[in-house]
Amino acid sequence: MKILLLGKNGQVGWELRRTLAPLAEVTAVDYPEINFTDVPALRRLVADAHPDAVVNAAAYTAVDKAETEPELCRQINAIAPGVLAEEAKKIGALMVHYSTDYIFDGTKSSPYVETDVPNPLGAYGRSKLEGDQAVKASGADHLIFRLCWVYGARGQNFMLTMQRLAREREKLHVVGDQFGCPTWSRMIAETTALALKEILGCVDISACNGEYHLAASGQTSWHGFASGIIELLPETERKCRAVEKITTSEYPLPAKRPAYSVLDCGKLEKTFGLRLPDWEFSLRQVLDKP
Repeated sequence: MKILLLGKNGQVGWELRRTLAPLAEVTAVDYPEINFTDVPALRRLVADAHPDAVVNAAAYTAVDKAETEPELCRQINAIAPGVLAEEAKKIGALMVHYSTDYIFDGTKSSPYVETDVPNPLGAYGRSKLEGDQAVKASGADHLIFRLCWVYGARGQNFMLTMQRLAREREKLHVVGDQFGCPTWSRMIAETTALALKEILGCVDISACNGEYHLAASGQTSWHGFASGIIELLPETERKCRAVEKITTSEYPLPAKRPAYSVLDCGKLEKTFGLRLPDWEFSLRQVLDKP
């Protein structure tokens, strides 16, 4: 069995290299090996690799910067996934793609399910939604995993930023009126591998086609997440002694964020028997705390 992995150096892609290796022969690529805006190159890549599954972990994730370069964001998040899915369809390969909670507007007060109507608030969310739609329209067998508040021990993410700031400042001010599900990149990769192992062994792969919410159990605010991160830092390693709540309006950014983007992962559990642990448990694992 062969898997083509795109975005090997991203938070999720890095973990996927390890979790997919026992399942198949993995060809892993990223920029600049492949230009995600070069459509002919993407088509050749899939045709030459001729995999059983294409796993697309590549994405433009600079949410605020996307407001000033929406076309580049769209090329990577919408056009490229559609092209990859079209090529996967041609060779009968499964297409695995990652989406985001940012396709929702955050006006619900209960966890979002896969059938809720999308209404993205910014260029990033719109591009990701268009990518989801392109994958589905390709006709390829597909799994679209919708993620929320991804973090990990490498790359650029909220956890690493809070750790750095806690070592530099005595007091931090963090938004307390946006809620989501902090999800460890390794858990995403391991869940993907388990789902792939099951689906690639099915007689009728198409029976599992669709979107699945894939996020940690539980929910918290950015303030709650930051507090949890800093509490787990050893006293000797942190300067910060207080984390104060602020409102979204007190921390304006170019791109508007959904105020509530908690994801209901019941479909994932029902289909594959997979359920991620509580976000606090995962955070302790990342930081190797008992």
